[in-house]
Amino acid sequence: MRGRTAVVLGGSVAGLCAAGALARHFEQVLVLERDRLPPDAEHRRGVPQSKHPHFLLNSGRRAIGEIFPGFEEALIAAGGMHLMPSMDAAYCENDGWAPRKAGSMTMVYSSRVLIERVLRDKVRELPAVEIREGATVTGLRCAGGGAPDGRVEGVAYRAEDGTEAVLDADLVVDALGRGSPVAAWLAEAGWDAPPERTLDAKVTYTSRWYDLPPAGGRPASWWWKHLVVTPTQDTGDHPDEHEFLSNFFPIEGDRAIVCMGSWGLPMPRETAAFEAAADRVRATAFGRAARACTPTSEVHLTRSTGNRWRRFDLLDAPPAGIVSIGDAICAFNPFYAQGMSSAARSALLLGAALRRHDAVGAAFARDFLTRQKASLDVPWMLAMARDQAYDFATGTETVPRWRRRLAARLSWPIFNAITAASREDAYVERTFAQVFNLDRSLRQMAADPRFWFGIARYKVREKLGRTVVPGGFDEREDPPGTDYTGRTDPAGAPSARTDRGDDLVGA
Repeated sequence: MRGRTAVVLGGSVAGLCAAGALARHFEQVLVLERDRLPPDAEHRRGVPQSKHPHFLLNSGRRAIGEIFPGFEEALIAAGGMHLMPSMDAAYCENDGWAPRKAGSMTMVYSSRVLIERVLRDKVRELPAVEIREGATVTGLRCAGGGAPDGRVEGVAYRAEDGTEAVLDADLVVDALGRGSPVAAWLAEAGWDAPPERTLDAKVTYTSRWYDLPPAGGRPASWWWKHLVVTPTQDTGDHPDEHEFLSNFFPIEGDRAIVCMGSWGLPMPRETAAFEAAADRVRATAFGRAARACTPTSEVHLTRSTGNRWRRFDLLDAPPAGIVSIGDAICAFNPFYAQGMSSAARSALLLGAALRRHDAVGAAFARDFLTRQKASLDVPWMLAMARDQAYDFATGTETVPRWRRRLAARLSWPIFNAITAASREDAYVERTFAQVFNLDRSLRQMAADPRFWFGIARYKVREKLGRTVVPGGFDEREDPPGTDYTGRTDPAGAPSARTDRGDDLVGA
């Protein structure tokens, strides 16, 4: 054991993962959660983002599975769906619908509230962990603030009945999310405020929940479970909705979350405007799919989407006795689906650091912060690569105009080349999936000669007319369900249309 008591601030995904990691190293782990936690998969005040789609990336799935063995099986038993996106999702890309074929990546689809419910069930199986609901954290008890041997020694909180209490703690884990006041409390106690890296690309997204039609009453064209429409790359006149990143996202219980988001554009928040916007998304199947379903919620809109990293690792003398994980340390643009997985990875690192150190002192704090920084670098670099391209982005990580222009000019062509080459080169497809899932960094991908060779070879074959898997199927039609897995014969491969007026061939 590394101590008697650990206290976790917050009972969302980050806090629950931290509690699971701590349970192996402390006699008692107390989770302080402001909300009353629902017994089932239901929304609660403290997690407004649960009303939007959430991806649990493969690296996050593995991390949670190491902390809570059997988590994935429990999530699927509760209604989560284990799917292969390249076979079960329809993607509308730059030039139209992408072809359907088997790939290396699988995902478990579910709502955020179901993920949290399964995690709560797993946490409650741990005898060392106690969740105290209705507990509002009001401050920290510190000693020697700012000194090399300074540390956090406890937590003050207010119980649901108004009673004030203080808990002694050998280790405190801050999982209070984007709005965490912990950095301010530490500054009041004498520590330097951590430098912050920020970038807000003015992302807004809006979602509504739907029931799917009964299985026997769905359109024959619905081979897909997940529908994705990427923003247009057309620079001419078009409706704002063509700039949206749009998801028809499947969740448990024969339901879907219809979500539309954008960088820098106003988004609908009223029902009629939401439905009209869905109809104007550039792939017409998106609006048709939404209208075929039965809405079960109001429209939910979120604007709190900026990237923000509190760099405690840069402090000369970071406080001992406390660490931060999840959005409390590093919050991402939610479009990139990195939050839950990054939090789970940090919780796994926390457990590993506790195994390496006999005490949770300054050496432990420095070791954890160093390794956490290396882990967070991976998703942070991905978020910066896209969000730095926008002229209206604000924050410390904005770049000169020439770099914004270069990023805007190159990002889409590179992405298009990668996705096209992935259709025929398994190495390119696997590498890109690893980067998306945070298993490889963008820097590693950029330095991989085999990856770029695969893309260059595909572009040469494309110029010579020797590619075998078509793409660019008409976005005005339903996505084609043809399975191109293993297709190697150019003569037998249906061709995509090159003119917007042509009929779809081979759907």
